[in-house]
Amino acid sequence: MCCNLKRRFLLLYATQKGQAKAIAEEIQQQAGAHGLEADMYCISEMDKYNLEAEKDPVVIVISTTGTGDPPDTARKFIKKIQDKTLPPDHFAHLQYGLLGLGDSEYTFFCNGGKTVDRRLQELGAQHFYDTGLADDCVGLELVVDPWIDGLWLALKEAFLLQEEKKGMSSNVDAVSDSPFAAPCVREPDLTSKIQHLKLEDEGARSSDVLSQKLVDINLVTSAQDLEPSLVRSVPPVSQSALNIPALPAEYLEVQFQDTHGENPSLSSLTLEGTAFEVPVTKAVQLTREDAIKTALLLELDIADTTFDYQPGDAFCVICPNNVNEVEELLRILGLPGKGEHFVCVKVKQGTKKKGATLPQHIPERSTLKFLLTWCLEIRTIPKKAFLRALVECTGDAREKRRLQELCSRQGASDYTRFIREPNVCLLDLLHAFPSCKPSLNLLIEHLPKLQPRSYSASSSNLFQPGKLCFVFNIVEFPACPTRPVSWKGVCTGWLAELVAPLLQTNKNAVDARGGSLSTEKIFIFARPSNTFHLPADPSIPFIMVGPGTGISPFIGFLQHRQKLREEHTDWKFGETWLFFGCRHQDRDYLFKDELKCFLENGTLTHLKVCFSRDLPAAEVAPPKYVQDVVRLYAKEVARVLMKERGYFYVCGDKKHMADGVSDAVVDILSMEMGVDKLEAMKILAMLREAKRYLQDVWS
Repeated sequence: MCCNLKRRFLLLYATQKGQAKAIAEEIQQQAGAHGLEADMYCISEMDKYNLEAEKDPVVIVISTTGTGDPPDTARKFIKKIQDKTLPPDHFAHLQYGLLGLGDSEYTFFCNGGKTVDRRLQELGAQHFYDTGLADDCVGLELVVDPWIDGLWLALKEAFLLQEEKKGMSSNVDAVSDSPFAAPCVREPDLTSKIQHLKLEDEGARSSDVLSQKLVDINLVTSAQDLEPSLVRSVPPVSQSALNIPALPAEYLEVQFQDTHGENPSLSSLTLEGTAFEVPVTKAVQLTREDAIKTALLLELDIADTTFDYQPGDAFCVICPNNVNEVEELLRILGLPGKGEHFVCVKVKQGTKKKGATLPQHIPERSTLKFLLTWCLEIRTIPKKAFLRALVECTGDAREKRRLQELCSRQGASDYTRFIREPNVCLLDLLHAFPSCKPSLNLLIEHLPKLQPRSYSASSSNLFQPGKLCFVFNIVEFPACPTRPVSWKGVCTGWLAELVAPLLQTNKNAVDARGGSLSTEKIFIFARPSNTFHLPADPSIPFIMVGPGTGISPFIGFLQHRQKLREEHTDWKFGETWLFFGCRHQDRDYLFKDELKCFLENGTLTHLKVCFSRDLPAAEVAPPKYVQDVVRLYAKEVARVLMKERGYFYVCGDKKHMADGVSDAVVDILSMEMGVDKLEAMKILAMLREAKRYLQDVWS
């Protein structure tokens, strides 16, 4: 080739919480160093690209949300490509590589990416690079980093193949026939070109290593006898030349203003639906004081809103960061008296970041405290690109070197062990590396949006009109070497503190009318479920498995069923099963009295419970966990599922419960239907596909 113009490729991302976008931005940034240019768009921006006419390679980065849904930003695109009238060669011209993000804790791992990948293949598109599936359960970077490393060679090979198809060699021959043409050396064949590219790519990687400035090895403590930690490394990492990511270009500037004005409304913080400000009318502690976990039930008054929901739906709570953590961050940043000052955030003039825009979750003008409290996830685990940026803000040579190690390829296992696994956050890093003094704009660029927290409705609007209830455990993060004090969950800790006076009121029965003295309000918005609902036909039987707070949506199911039974005495209702478990019968048996009432009035046909930490009274120990109890009723489970075409619902912890329940159901199907385990797994997969085996789980 006679020119050095950068070759273009199309880069699309579909994100729910910002992970896929951040990775796409990393790809776009690295592209320039490889002589390539990425045209990057959110996959929802279909007016800015046209796959039907796209001639260059396409790279897609797509996440998965919920238990296997594509991100909201991909729904319109997926609906378009799933049009059944499209011919099988619709994308025959298209070459693409896809990187899917997911979490193997959930059944439908990387389902967003797999859905797009499968459909593009069905429509004739071809891979120029193998699909990558990154697992957030073990660390996205374990797949993402090597996938990006291999992308550049794959793209260059794709361009060479493209040129070969266009008959570039014939163009060269045509030029050589001209009497004015200079003598031209014959182009090497494609195989030679690709071999040369591989050598070139390896050379580039080697030069990357050599180009890194290695801190004087004398500054690194001889640590053969020391254990590594967040702030200390040992050989070989401490003595290695490092491959570190490229420094992300700064693209925002922050201007301080006076203290006059109004902050944006909290309802403007969500783009996902209408937010409603609703009062908390009731708060009840469902567990005893000596229970291992504290479970609270909150009741919200939605009577004066248009908020609507069905039992089984989820909704989101807009929550703030902890006020003490925000104050501590302001102190470390050297801005303790600036919290109430308004700041104006704009895109930096002359930034090298291509297509830089103000992130959607950042208001153009607000107080600094509002920004840090309501807009930025200050507890997020810092990504390697953030660590790389923090290197430049660190004065101490040892600390600088350690941050370089933690974001390098050589320090990948240290990153996992000392940052990812212990959930180290920005504040932890700033305490551990005191010479690191990042600018405010750097934090705004790298900290993601503070995500609303999702909860399952634990009530029925039919049973309790104008009320919405939900249940949660107060999440606790114990102290660890990098964090001397324990933490509560961002949202659950805030809610517990918010309703503490109301809890005290309920305990003391101050309000004789049974009302509420609370004036606390929170902002919520709906996230309706497409599938986790009661069967449309009330005569269909169903089984519910929900230990701990996993019982929450099933209380709504049973309330709804009870009201239907009262209003429609002539209807036929199918039998209902509930498998519930907790640690101790007398400490954390949630909704014990309500379940007894449901049994007595016939709303609940069968209630099976187990207690994992209670000492057995009988010689033969009873089953400890719900999956063990489910196995005891194998014939009944198989009958409901296979003969009566019933539904099976699971809600609660994914890793320690839901997987065990699905294993139990596979064993039951195998035993009761006389088929091998593989066939039983296929039957369960068909039940999932038919939306008769449904999960609402979390990790």
